[in-house]
Amino acid sequence: MAKNPIPKDLFDILACPVCKANLRYTKDKKGLVCVKCNKKYPIKAKVPILLPE
Repeated sequence: MAKNPIPKDLFDILACPVCKANLRYTKDKKGLVCVKCNKKYPIKAKVPILLPE
């Protein structure tokens, strides 16, 4: 299983920029996905890219 790329204290405060719901890791832990609207956000160099398109 892949290690979580984002520190827990930061991960706990992240929210979807579109609908403000919680985020979870994708199965491969290379991105985040919103639990409500299913919008996906990549993680690049341990930084979540939370730009709505």
